[in-house]
Amino acid sequence: MTNDTLDRSSIIELLTVTPADELYRRADEVRREAVGDDVHLRGLIEFSNICRNDCLYCGIRRGNRQVQRYRMTEEELVETAKRAAALGFQTIVLQSGEDLHFDQARMCRIIDQIKRLDVALTLSVGERDYEDYKAFRDAGADRYLIRIETTDRDLYHRLNPGMSWEHRHECLLMIRELGYELGSGIMVGLPGQTVESIADDLLYLKDICIDMAGIGPFIPHPETPLANESGGTLEQALRTMAVMRLLMPDINIPATTAMESLHPQGRIMALQAGANVVMPNVTEGEYRRLYELYPGKICVNDTPAHCRSCIGLKIRSIGRTIGQGRGGHKKR
Repeated sequence: MTNDTLDRSSIIELLTVTPADELYRRADEVRREAVGDDVHLRGLIEFSNICRNDCLYCGIRRGNRQVQRYRMTEEELVETAKRAAALGFQTIVLQSGEDLHFDQARMCRIIDQIKRLDVALTLSVGERDYEDYKAFRDAGADRYLIRIETTDRDLYHRLNPGMSWEHRHECLLMIRELGYELGSGIMVGLPGQTVESIADDLLYLKDICIDMAGIGPFIPHPETPLANESGGTLEQALRTMAVMRLLMPDINIPATTAMESLHPQGRIMALQAGANVVMPNVTEGEYRRLYELYPGKICVNDTPAHCRSCIGLKIRSIGRTIGQGRGGHKKR
């Protein structure tokens, strides 16, 4: 079965009927054929846990009064990026809640300084207008990550009060039009989500021609309205990620940290089921703990250097190599 023959019904079958081991083996073969054995590392800086949105599943939602909020200064952020580059990271990812303190001018100053480190730069700062996206791109940002989460519009609007699925879709199209490498993705195991809607999600990601897809399990946070929901499973997330690899063989797919929060070998299992990217956290000190989108986040007491060394050992233990260079989408 090739990506050209994967229609909605065959995707549903892969997600539900095909033996998991068989699916993972095929995804791993496709990954090897399409993007090779390199695992590309991205240094992740979580620079603010302040967010204007109130998404029901998110630990840093606006309505969570138990969060100790923080916001890095421009100087802290750039110094963190410098230390990450010194550790060998050739891609830096800046991620935050939707914190509009980081306006166009401030973000462009930060982007300019980080690009002087001769690294690729990915932004994950949420919904902005066209002018912001264009300014960030002109300042040197290479990639942009904004997850659609679900293409079930009713579910999206229930889980993301005050937000618009159509606007988020428009943001993805603007980002692609401006020439960024486009990253998106979905959450698996959301309350009310169906396997049919997950199949639609995957076909949507293919249709908008993403360059990177992040697939993560829903993990209920105790300080959210969804605290008592059952959450997603590692198998659901791995199956969805593996099908994504079959559907879009040459894109970049991260082994998400949330998978390792569900299983001690979660990221290794993902790398053996189609993933080719890992995003070690290079945020330092107390900030690592405070950026809690979901409970049970791994490595909150580690240093960036330890995380870099640890994941390197894990990658080599399964016969894979750490990628050299910036590891962009091969089609680019």
